[in-house]
Amino acid sequence: MSETPDSAVHAVRTYIEQHRAAFLGDLAEWLRIPSVSAQPDRAGDVRRSAEWLAAKLTETGFTTVEVWETDGAPAVFAEWPSDDPDAPTVLVYGHHDVQPAAREDGWHTDPFEPTVVDGRMYARGAADDKGQVFFHTLGVRAHLAVTGRTAPAVNLKLIVEGEEESGSPHFRALVEAHAERLAADAVIVSDTGMWSETTPTVCTGMRGVADCEIELYGPDQDIHSGSFGGAVPNPATVAGRIVAALHDEHEHVAIPGFYDGVTELTDAERALVAELPFDEEAWLRTAKSHGTLGEAGFSTLERVWARPTAEVNGIGGGYQGPGGKTIVPASAQLKLSFRLVAGQDPAKIELAVRDWLAGLVPAGIRYEIVFGAPTRPCLTPLGHPALKAVAGAMSRAFDGAKVRYTREGGSGPAADLQDVLEAPVLFLGISVPSDGWHAPNEKIELDLLMKGVETTAHLWGDLPTALLATER
Repeated sequence: MSETPDSAVHAVRTYIEQHRAAFLGDLAEWLRIPSVSAQPDRAGDVRRSAEWLAAKLTETGFTTVEVWETDGAPAVFAEWPSDDPDAPTVLVYGHHDVQPAAREDGWHTDPFEPTVVDGRMYARGAADDKGQVFFHTLGVRAHLAVTGRTAPAVNLKLIVEGEEESGSPHFRALVEAHAERLAADAVIVSDTGMWSETTPTVCTGMRGVADCEIELYGPDQDIHSGSFGGAVPNPATVAGRIVAALHDEHEHVAIPGFYDGVTELTDAERALVAELPFDEEAWLRTAKSHGTLGEAGFSTLERVWARPTAEVNGIGGGYQGPGGKTIVPASAQLKLSFRLVAGQDPAKIELAVRDWLAGLVPAGIRYEIVFGAPTRPCLTPLGHPALKAVAGAMSRAFDGAKVRYTREGGSGPAADLQDVLEAPVLFLGISVPSDGWHAPNEKIELDLLMKGVETTAHLWGDLPTALLATER
């Protein structure tokens, strides 16, 4: 990885500062478009958001910009080839749709009228994800201005979807349909964040997820528990036994084969997690919980970032009204989800759950189990040269600060890109926990947003050497 001299760092920062006001004005204009993909009456706004971004990417200098249709909301694709015939190709992912928001939800200001207070821009989508998509436009211009290039040092591509906040239902099909156009040597996902304002971090992975609904059927109708209870199977009792069988006394998932293939944390990775300034009491307050509980032998952060889980999301059945009703209910329901880590295959997890359930349900109980569309886990090895390039570029943006590594406990479409394109996925985000993703008064720290711009300005010059190293 090439080193950027202090003069270049200064030049990048100077260029960005000179263009900061215009950049923020453009971002505010985009944030005024209420591109809420979950609300059908906002479909026109989601399309308007895609068209706005396409026009701005053309203005930035991307030589190919297209709005791609899906069976839902449109995505935006852009490409800017390098002048270097041997340049690697990098694909940036983000999304232009946002969560629902209304003043009555608890917003101090109109969520779709960006407001700057004390160096923070408040608006729906400021951090998730328009701000973090948009910093790439100024970043690539700073890269060109400082290096004297007329095209980036990498073949730069963007794919910005319009349905991430609705679960990305059509994204994998879009990637599969356009896999040749999206082909890349590395993927940069700018839909994540950092540990804190003073602790810059790079995410190295996200968990996958599989979920299912289980319907249990006993008698053909609710029946009298005095006449029949204790002599016929009760579906609500069976639901309780299924839940009880999910974990052992050490909170390990007790489904046979569940941990097969799991990529275990190394001692070095555990040491890096332990370095982070984690305040468990503060974390519990954020979680609105009164204690921690989880798989024995792992810390709280290790549990939510790097260990698979099984959770009961919902359980129901029988009489729920006031007073008693002495029945054996006709049916019961369970909703389960499984967070998956690197090395686990959602298809194998589904088979394991089905086999486990078949062994638990007694004769006389009929059941149905339906799985939703899974998301695969993704993980970038700590030693990957491209990951080091991202961390190095971020360190220069943060005045030489040590960049640490985190993971995300949640799931996202990054794994579809890794899976279909067979390219390493790297995460670059500058949002912090206080930004309030999905909550009222979402905001972005403007100085941190500029650090994201700086990081990308350095990164495009560093990645060619890093990616070449992975081919050797």
